Amino acid sequence: MTTRTTCPYCGVGCGVLATPQPDGSVTIAGDPEHPANFGRLCSKGSALGETLSLEGRLLHPEIGDARVTWDEALDHVAKGFMSAVSEHGPDSVAIYGSGQLLTEDYYLANKLMKGFIGSANIDTNSRLCMASSVAGHKRAFGSDTVPGNYEDLEEADLIVMVGSNLAWCHPVLYQRIVAARAQRPQMKIVLIDPRRTVTNDIADLHLPVAPDGDGALFVGLLAHLDRLGVIDSSYIAAHTSGFEAALLAAEDWSIERVAGATALSAVSIARFYELFARTRRVVTVYSQGVNQSASGTDKVNAIINCHLATGRIGYPGMGPFSVTGQPNAMGGREVGGLANMLAAHMEFVPEDIERVSRFWGAPRMASKPGLKAVDLFAAMARGEIKAVWIMATNPVDSMPEANAVRTALATCPLVVVSDMNRHTDTMALAHVRLPAAGWGEKDGTVTNSERRISRQRPFLPLPGEARPDWWIIGQVAHRMGHGRAFDYEAPGEIFAEHVALAGFENEGRRDFDLSGLVDADYESLAPVQWPVRGKSVARLFADGKFFTADGKARFVPIQPPPAFALAPGSFLLNTGRVRDHWHTMTRTGKAARLSAHMAEPFVEIHPADAEALGIRRASLVRLSSPHGHVLVRALVTDRQSRGQLFSPMHWTDQFAGNGRIDALVAGKTDPVSGQPALKMAVVHAEPAAVQLYGFFVATMKPDLATDYWALAPAQGGWRGELGFFAEPGDWAAFLAKTFGTEVGFQSLRDDSSGRRAFALVEDGRLVAALYTSPDPVLVSRQWAVGLLAQSDLSASKVLAGRPGADTPDGGAIVCSCFGVGINTIAEVVSRQGCSSVEAVGALTRAGTNCGSCRAEIRSIVDANRLAAAE
Repeated sequence: MTTRTTCPYCGVGCGVLATPQPDGSVTIAGDPEHPANFGRLCSKGSALGETLSLEGRLLHPEIGDARVTWDEALDHVAKGFMSAVSEHGPDSVAIYGSGQLLTEDYYLANKLMKGFIGSANIDTNSRLCMASSVAGHKRAFGSDTVPGNYEDLEEADLIVMVGSNLAWCHPVLYQRIVAARAQRPQMKIVLIDPRRTVTNDIADLHLPVAPDGDGALFVGLLAHLDRLGVIDSSYIAAHTSGFEAALLAAEDWSIERVAGATALSAVSIARFYELFARTRRVVTVYSQGVNQSASGTDKVNAIINCHLATGRIGYPGMGPFSVTGQPNAMGGREVGGLANMLAAHMEFVPEDIERVSRFWGAPRMASKPGLKAVDLFAAMARGEIKAVWIMATNPVDSMPEANAVRTALATCPLVVVSDMNRHTDTMALAHVRLPAAGWGEKDGTVTNSERRISRQRPFLPLPGEARPDWWIIGQVAHRMGHGRAFDYEAPGEIFAEHVALAGFENEGRRDFDLSGLVDADYESLAPVQWPVRGKSVARLFADGKFFTADGKARFVPIQPPPAFALAPGSFLLNTGRVRDHWHTMTRTGKAARLSAHMAEPFVEIHPADAEALGIRRASLVRLSSPHGHVLVRALVTDRQSRGQLFSPMHWTDQFAGNGRIDALVAGKTDPVSGQPALKMAVVHAEPAAVQLYGFFVATMKPDLATDYWALAPAQGGWRGELGFFAEPGDWAAFLAKTFGTEVGFQSLRDDSSGRRAFALVEDGRLVAALYTSPDPVLVSRQWAVGLLAQSDLSASKVLAGRPGADTPDGGAIVCSCFGVGINTIAEVVSRQGCSSVEAVGALTRAGTNCGSCRAEIRSIVDANRLAAAE
């Protein structure tokens, strides 16, 4: 039977059709009827069926390292929290949640903490990705409201993408834009990003703005719009306040001054300003590049100011649009999952506190905001937090100053972790481990970036003793003496209470209203955008009515921060995501094809910077800051601006020896939102003192302890990269320990180059192979991984380190969906005359599923056509 559910990755909220098969596998397809994706899925969503194995799952409760019963575990948690509250007060305990919790889970966690424990110390990893958008929305609109929807991206005549690599981070939205532009070629696209990301593939103009220069860019835009006379004065007078103050703050920002603050040419700035000025249907899409900044809230308001000044908000094809990074970051905001919010978009003001307390019958309602994420772990380090419950997230890797977070958790008297996975860097520090249900097992709702509520439905049985998060929270609440308020039998009952609270004494005063869902059937609930009063509302604010006290939107005067001045020898490190992985790889790290594109931590560095530092292509680099250091692979590319670096945040101690990139990032936060500046770390870079590089494939997971290592699943086994500061003195002992076998390896050594190969083949099948070299190993990774599937191998074939003349080498993977490599694409371009992405797709299928690789395919086509012409 096929189940309609929702993808658990980014905030696009794609509909998924999941069909369990007789052999235990699950077939995954996009839901053609879901209005977020209309059947499209990205590479990650397409591979969901490959992430559902029980390998590595936490299947039973544990205290310490001992398996216990649920009653024992729940009693321990309840007693620990009650003891801390009794001895040290309610602010001595905390919950740290996640945008991967379902709304029903989130609702109960917030209710327990704020209503019945009596503290607002519940925050979430959503603080790391969209808190500045929340703060900016509330300053401008009086509410945390995303005005538009995805259709606006298709109806706009100009799309401005700010700090948003949609092609990799929100691929389905990117493909919707690509399809819309094919229908309307006159659509213009501007990309504002320090890096030349793959999203630039569709941009008419790329503005490689200096880090944090986007604030000055939009402040200057406001002044320019006024100078051109395209301000909508009647709209401003009727529906806004504070315009004069905002304009006064902006009026000295000439194009020349903006150029100095942004490192952009005056010509490029003028071109962007003219496009914005003469185009009414403008959508400004922004994401982490705006939010993850110490001035993120101001940047959000600088963008909103320009839309308010021109009246371009609330209508089809126009408005500011924050796209979220997690599947239920929006749902968490709805239920008050942030420490400075109450449920149902209510605030810490007396009337709202009283209203929520009365609705819940809450005896100890929190009366003030709690600790935001960075402050929470800092308080823990000071010994002020005595018990913490972490749900569905991995702060030891994702928080700034991640090493300090690890130390704080190690000193906290009670650390409870609810998670699917037994082995995460955070789970290693837990005193109590609670096995939570995962995607495919859970039942509830999520809300995507366009305010659309969708159902996540179960299609798999609960494994072992795993339980839904809402059940776990409710059971702890019962044991803390709050049973009557947490007496739920199913998630639909929690959703009904959530709906009721959203409409409670609302009468249109609050943006978040679900009154129209009071009698809705939970099981068959179709995707719906809030607010839902009489009917669902697709866009807000077209009527000029906002949720401020006077009903008018507020302009916010913005003073851009000064240009960032780096000390000699330092770099600005920008952290982010790659195409096929997500967060800390607890799910994507299970799928071999999702590691085929990028299988190890890396740093992008400009060729001139690499040359100046003596960093060779594909060599290892040591990045360091006052907070820690990492070892990563050098990816030398002119996509990166000089003086800046980029490194993804995905790799943890489960997949690499020293690749936790957020360990380098300072805990500096936006003063309004509390969101950390994860894209502005000051680091030092230098070549790592590597004497020997290695690459291996193996059928069994190896035991790795080299100076550098990175591990990834492969079809039929594992693959990995190694780095040695000194060559092992006893290769036989090293191989035996690493690969867990006493059987001797055959080997081959080239004395002239210093390269070696080791192979163990049993009954025609590869057990393990290792290739080493003083330089980065040149062996084709895809060819070597393919050896794991062969059954007629000889050791000599493996030791050769390259395919024979009769075996084509597809090369490094470009298209993860269909496993198409760079050599295959280059072959059809050069030998079969393919001159477009579409032609390559017709012959190889590359780029025909999710489309995330189309920009890379186009670059290969262009490069090979140029080579042929020369």
